[in-house]
Amino acid sequence: MSDDPSSAPSSGPHVRGPGDARLVVLFGDVTCDRCQQAYRALAGAPIRLQWRHFVLRARGPRPRAVATALEAAARQDAFWPMLDRAMAQPGRLEDPDLWQIAADLDLDIDRFRADRRDERTAEAISGDLFAGMGLGATGTPALVVDGTVDHGVPDAAWVAAVVG
Repeated sequence: MSDDPSSAPSSGPHVRGPGDARLVVLFGDVTCDRCQQAYRALAGAPIRLQWRHFVLRARGPRPRAVATALEAAARQDAFWPMLDRAMAQPGRLEDPDLWQIAADLDLDIDRFRADRRDERTAEAISGDLFAGMGLGATGTPALVVDGTVDHGVPDAAWVAAVVG
């Protein structure tokens, strides 16, 4: 990969899991307790999971700061490791914590800093929010499967029905 930030990978979509598995799109906010629960419920399921940011201004500045860190990590192919760490330590999402995670992941810190401030990062986060709203998401977590939106934390029966 080139060191030129203009050739950085796209900030999204962020998808992981088997290519032949059912796609579940999670519109969420890492600082949201219910989103953390939803993420944990889906993390081990045999699905393709896509993360999309659903950052609402009403929740204050911290969700956007965390989302920018995730997008900056994505530009260094570390979205999922950053998200996993953030979800594992939800009480440690202040900027010093995010910088420490970036350092632990061996990210280029200067590039991480620049990418957090990049206009494309803000556009990606806003784009996710508008996409979610366009699908009918009204809050977090919002789960989309085959165009149908469900709100809330998925239980074992919901996951089984999706996988089934």
